[in-house]
Amino acid sequence: MENRYLRKTRMLDYGNARIKGLVKERKWEALDEYQKIGAIYDYVRNDIRFGYNRSDLLSADEVLSDGYGQCNTKATLLMTLLRAVGIPCRLHGSEVDKHFQEGVTSGIIAALAPDTVVHTWAEVCYQGRWIALEGVITDEPYICAVKRQYWENKGPFAHCAISVPDLQGLSLEWKGTDIFVQNGSVVKDYGVFDDPDTFFETHSQTWNKIKDLAYVHYGRKKMNRTVGKIRALNQEDGL
Repeated sequence: MENRYLRKTRMLDYGNARIKGLVKERKWEALDEYQKIGAIYDYVRNDIRFGYNRSDLLSADEVLSDGYGQCNTKATLLMTLLRAVGIPCRLHGSEVDKHFQEGVTSGIIAALAPDTVVHTWAEVCYQGRWIALEGVITDEPYICAVKRQYWENKGPFAHCAISVPDLQGLSLEWKGTDIFVQNGSVVKDYGVFDDPDTFFETHSQTWNKIKDLAYVHYGRKKMNRTVGKIRALNQEDGL
């Protein structure tokens, strides 16, 4: 019987030539299980930089083409690459309070956004248990820049699309345990799903047509520019 946590779907299409080529180029299949997870997680986290795509429903190949992603699209790409090398994985669905994205969103963009935002992350099956890889969302240069900007912050932090108990102590490296970067703002838990296709059939983001067009053609582009400006802080003084 086919393992449902290894199935191809429209969004998790690891039969795509670009996906297969990437797996071959990176030689991930030659690694042991722990290394496979770590190498793919690192690739999606850092080579695919944090940014806002036009849709949550992009296939892995489309996310790869964009070269950037947010929680939902990075989860799709991460799951696709993991399944491509035989690592079982699933999706965890939720909603988060929009306010932790302040610092990236502002003004009319923040006002137009719904109070809660659909949020997902991948969970990988490793050594008989499910491990959350939500930390894949934010690339290391971005994290370092936010830490630098808010170096005086102590305790819980919910800003700039990061929501954690301790910003300065935050580590997003793969060590075989859960990794979170936004789950501090989860307000509703939908549980686990076999794949993003199934999740988004019933839990797509609630926008009307006008707001959707405003987000695609204006909002996300401004947000991506803001993310880029924050990340650029990490380049100062040669950091």
